[in-house]
Formats: sequence, C-alpha cells, structure tokens
Amino acid sequence: MNDHPMGDDSLLPFQLDRSQMRGRVARLDKTLDTILTQHDYPKQVCALVAEAVLLTALVGQAVKLRWRFSIQIRGDGPIRLIATDYYAPKTEGGMAEVRAFASFDADALTDADPFGQLGAGVFGVTIDQGPQMTPYQGVTPLSGGSLSACAETYFAQSEQLATRFVIEAAESAAPGEATNWRGGGIMVQQLPLEGGRAPDAPSGADGLMNSDDVAEMGDRSEDWGRVAALLATVETTELIGPHLAPDALLYRLFHEETPRVYDPQKVAFGCTCSAERVQAALEQYSSEDISHMITDDGKVTADCQFCGALYAFDPEEVGSGQ
Repeated sequence: MNDHPMGDDSLLPFQLDRSQMRGRVARLDKTLDTILTQHDYPKQVCALVAEAVLLTALVGQAVKLRWRFSIQIRGDGPIRLIATDYYAPKTEGGMAEVRAFASFDADALTDADPFGQLGAGVFGVTIDQGPQMTPYQGVTPLSGGSLSACAETYFAQSEQLATRFVIEAAESAAPGEATNWRGGGIMVQQLPLEGGRAPDAPSGADGLMNSDDVAEMGDRSEDWGRVAALLATVETTELIGPHLAPDALLYRLFHEETPRVYDPQKVAFGCTCSAERVQAALEQYSSEDISHMITDDGKVTADCQFCGALYAFDPEEVGSGQ
C-alpha cells in the first residue's frame, strides 16, 4: 500500500463504480511545507500557492503524463504570477516531483480575499510530453472565486468533463513540535461518455460552462449531484490529516458509491534547474547585455525562482547571442 504514514506526500487514485466517476486524493505535508517555507511568502500568497500546488498534483497524476504538467496563473493585481510544475516519475513506481513559485507586489497586498488579489487574468494549463512533442495548452479566465473553480471551468469548457475539487491547506503542529504546512485535496471527475444532450445555456461565471452543465449534457445530473453533495461533507482535518488515511477518507465519504482504490503515487519537492540549463538560457544574451549583468565580484549570477539555487559564471562563459 503506501510507504508514507497515513498517506502523507502521496496521491491516491480511485474510481466510484456506481456513479462512473474517477478521482484522486492528495495529501502533501513535507512537500508543501518545503515549497512554501523556502520562499517565506506572505499568508495571502501561501494560500494561493498551496491551492495551485495541490491542483497541479491532482491533475498531473490524473492525465496520461510522460513528463510535465504545469499551471500558470497570471493576473493584473498585487499577486501577478503563480507557476507550478508536476513531473511524472522517471521510472515505474518512482517518485513524482512538484515545484512552484509566485511573483507579487508585497506593498500592494491587503488582508482581502487572496483570490481577489490576482485581479483580472488567466488560468492556463500545459501538458508537455517531452522533447519532440508539441505541448498542449489551454486557458480559461480567472473567475468563480477560487483557483479550484477555474480548474473546474477549464475541464467543463475544454474537456467537457464534470469535475469538482475540494482543497484545504493550513499550518499545523503536533504538541511540542514546530509548525509546518499540510495540505490535502480531492478531485472527482465523471468518466467520459458518448453523446448526451446540450444544456439549455451555460450557467457558469462569465457565461462559461460549469460542471453542472456538463453533467446535464450526459444525462447524469443525479449521479453528479449525489457525489458532489457527499464530497461537500468533507472536513478540513480529514483532508489535511494526519490521523485519517486517504483510503479511509474515501470509504467514509463514498462507501455507497462502490469505491475502488489503486496504487498510490509518492510525491516530493523537486526542481529540474541546473548550471547547464541556466548557462544555456544566458546564451541568448549579447555580450553587451552580459556586461550589464556582471556583479562587483566579476561574475554573472542567476537564481532559480523555484528552488532558490544560485548560479555564478565567468562572463566569458555566457552571452554568445547577437
């Protein structure tokens, strides 16, 4: 079953046979804590990055992925950018990796709802199956009040799949131990069916289709409504753990839906940056551009926004671009 105690840092695939739905349970503790604490983000940014990381892990494990699934959220508010990546395991039974970073104007942040501080913008996804493959990209507007709602709209609009996410993250601490971040989430999604009638009209925000519309198209509104209602009963402490294992949570929520669970996927923080990659990126700059990047100690430096690694090069080693 799962090597991690009570399902920590894992993704558990499942299927609900009665209602013809599939899904994932995500439980991230050390992975999420590493991502958030290494950047020392303000609480508003932490809330959105945590939600984005969990969404990325849930969706990334659900698609037939050979390399990378990414989410990019861009807005014109104080929180300008959130970027996340999920990397599929390199070997059968290996570790999946996730990473994330955010760009924001700290002076403009307020105590208002974090999602509202993204402003107007887009929620974009990329499925990249590796070199020599053309990445698939999809975009939906920032709407619906949460990143989870944006992801649900994306699946409704682009894939015509009714999808629901419930995601929670919080700082927690056992007695006598340091505080750390924990996060959990559940994704449920109707299995694709052929045919079905079109809804009367899109009922989502900004005239977009939502999951209820898609369920209506397949004449499966009853199953969808029942499972969505069951999912809505989940509690924060059940989602983020650590005292209730993911498979036990599934049976608590969906025991009447005939749940089946599959092998869990282990997850850890990981970054693909390297000196070679950074040097290759710097090659696009001209010698004149490079001359303006030289530090007081005569080096050209660059840091990784995902993991914070700092790279330093001699000016002669970089900057062959015209």
